[in-house]
Amino acid sequence: MLDNQTINRLSDKINQLLPPELRQVKSDFDTRLKSLLQQKLSELEFVSREEFDIQSGVLQRTRAKLEALETKLKALEKTLKVK
Repeated sequence: MLDNQTINRLSDKINQLLPPELRQVKSDFDTRLKSLLQQKLSELEFVSREEFDIQSGVLQRTRAKLEALETKLKALEKTLKVK
């Protein structure tokens, strides 16, 4: 989940893109924008970097095992064809 500081930075960046006329209603806009950002970002399923790295490692090991099994299977199929 993103913290309030990150949401504030996103809100500030969006505010900088607003035309000067709209910046006058900035406080109301800020409140609504932050609320909307929090709501929409909370709907996303984020994972931590640590969790991502762990799952990436699991995937690499699984892929290596799969490749080894495919090699063994090809060797067994070759052996069966010879007999």
